[in-house]
Amino acid sequence: MPSAASTRAGKLPLVVWVLAAGTFLMGTTEFVIAGLLPEIAGDLGVSVSHAGLLITAFAIGMIVGGPVMALATLRLPRRLTLVAALAVFALGHVAAALSSSFTVVLAARVVTALATGAFWAVGFVIVTAVAGPARATRAVGVMMGGLTLANVVGVPIGSFVGQYTGWRGPFWALAVLAGLAAVFVGRFIPRTEQRAGISVRAEVRALRQGRLWLALAAAVLIMGGVLATYTYITPLLTDRAGIPAGAVPLVLIVFGLGALGGTAIGGRLGDRRPMATTLTAAAVTALALLLLIPLSTGPVTAVALIFLMALAGFTVNPVVTSLAVRFAGDAPTLTSALTTSAYNTGIAAGSALAGTAMNTSLGLTGPALVGTVSATLTLLPLIALTLTGTQQKARIVAQHTAPAPVHDDTTAPLPTRH
Repeated sequence: MPSAASTRAGKLPLVVWVLAAGTFLMGTTEFVIAGLLPEIAGDLGVSVSHAGLLITAFAIGMIVGGPVMALATLRLPRRLTLVAALAVFALGHVAAALSSSFTVVLAARVVTALATGAFWAVGFVIVTAVAGPARATRAVGVMMGGLTLANVVGVPIGSFVGQYTGWRGPFWALAVLAGLAAVFVGRFIPRTEQRAGISVRAEVRALRQGRLWLALAAAVLIMGGVLATYTYITPLLTDRAGIPAGAVPLVLIVFGLGALGGTAIGGRLGDRRPMATTLTAAAVTALALLLLIPLSTGPVTAVALIFLMALAGFTVNPVVTSLAVRFAGDAPTLTSALTTSAYNTGIAAGSALAGTAMNTSLGLTGPALVGTVSATLTLLPLIALTLTGTQQKARIVAQHTAPAPVHDDTTAPLPTRH
């Protein structure tokens, strides 16, 4: 737990940064597939749209696995859960790298996703608790920054490596790094007591909050909008914008920079003005995706709009994640897992609908159209959440600490429940 001095100084505990590093690896494996789809499809003898199911399968694995693993490990020490998740993550990549069967690779992606869901569910609870209520969104933003940094560094490097070693090279690298990360997490995450007093019933009871489900709906829709387009970004760039295949990793870096910037913006502004931040960001995301449909024929405008899409879309993420965990009160583990599931529900639905749209007369613009609709619909739960916030106090409970005064456009100062 952070000291009072460090909290006053605005410093986040080391634990937050350690978990951000683990999230970096897991973000890399989730999104690196987008830059390797043609290579994977050719090697495994499937179409590019069929290979896109590897992204969908990972998302589905996290949708189901996050809540299941959160409940299954509820009474285990959190450090043990994190280390075990990284070990399974590494083994899943080894299995995929050794196989020449698309079915086996698909199954390995699901297993890897189960481990990722467990890691994220526990990780979000830890960073929210150690940072305290006044900096919860910032801490979540830093942890999610590992995910967005993966798009800046991990995904482009994976794409570059995959072009020279084949797609299996990045998988081997991720397996080795995950093994090292397990050792690192075991060393730096403090030992905690076994969570014997935690009740599954209390975790489920926390889901009665209507505002929680509005936050989860926003998470589904915004991520579905952005990732519907991102999943099939490579053919859009090469076949429509005329960008050489060798330059695609550079565009992925641009996307990652936008996502990293958006996560930082959301983390900084979300503790003070969550709804103003998310409403503005969702509207800008929808506009960027809409403009991408007619303007993606030019490489400069296509890259600029992809950057804007990432910047605005990822601004929403840390805010709705922090709100969801805080709405759950003193039983946040299942809610944290459901937040991860919500994002991946959006990814799975968005990527599946985008693949279907791409195979219609819409062609390469189909994914962007799907993304536009999903990002626009994000405004509905955000508006409802804003209106709800003007009518009642938020039932937000700070964990193990008294609430600090907030300047929040959705809630009154946060009450403590004992």
